[in-house]
Amino acid sequence: MPDSKPGARNLVERRERFIQRAIESRPETVDVALDSEATEPPQGQGPPNRHGRPLVPVGQRVVKNWPVLDLGHTPRIERAAWKLTVGGQVANPVTLDFEGLLELTQVEDESDFHCVTGWSRLDNRWRGVRLRDLVTLVVPEESARFVKFTGSDRAPGSDVAYTTTLPLERALDPDVLLVHTFEDEPLPLEHGGPVRVITPRLYAWKGTKWVEAIEFLPEDELGFWEVRGYSNTAEPWQNDRYSR
Repeated sequence: MPDSKPGARNLVERRERFIQRAIESRPETVDVALDSEATEPPQGQGPPNRHGRPLVPVGQRVVKNWPVLDLGHTPRIERAAWKLTVGGQVANPVTLDFEGLLELTQVEDESDFHCVTGWSRLDNRWRGVRLRDLVTLVVPEESARFVKFTGSDRAPGSDVAYTTTLPLERALDPDVLLVHTFEDEPLPLEHGGPVRVITPRLYAWKGTKWVEAIEFLPEDELGFWEVRGYSNTAEPWQNDRYSR
C-alpha cells in the first residue's frame, strides 16, 4: 500500500503556511475593519456594537420578526440529503454531508442580520462552523483571492443559480459562519436550512441560503444580485446598497 504520510505532511505544511500568510496579511488576526472606514466613518445610530460601529446601520429599522426574502424558489433539502462541495484553487478539496459538517469545530455566536431592503434583526443566536475553519481545512492556493458561494435555489423558470462572492479576507472574519441552528432550533427551511452562510458585517444577501458549493477563485466574479445592480462590497454602515 502506498505511503500517504509524505502527502499528509505536505498538506499540513501548506496549511501552516496559509495560516501564517493570513495572519501576516491581516495582523489583527483577520478580524478587521472594512476598508472604506479608513476614509469614511461608519454611519448609523445607537450605542456601539461589539465591533465599535453604531448598533443600527444607516437607513435601517429594527424588527422583531425575521422576514423571508428569496428568488421565489424554496429548495426542500433534508439534512440527510444535504451536500457541500468545496473546491477551486485549494490544496485539499472536500465534499461534506451534514454529519461531516458536524464533525468540524462547532461554535455558538450572537450577531445581527442586516437586510438591504431596510430592516435589521438584532441579537440572533446561531450555531455552526466558522467559515475560516473550513478555509483552513481546504488550504487555498496563494492565487486564491475570492470565495464564491452557490445556493441550491434557482431563478424561477431558469437554471440560473444564486451566487455571491466575497474577498478571501472578508470570508475569514470570525463571525462569518455556516449555520445550521437558529435560536436552538434547526435553521428554518425558508431561511436557508439546512445550512446557510451568514455575514453579519455585510448586507445579508452576501450570506448564501441553501449553500451547496464554495469555490476559491483568483479573480472576483459578480453574483446574482451584483450583476443586477447591487453593490459588490455591501457595507451596511456606508449605506452601500447599489453599484456606483
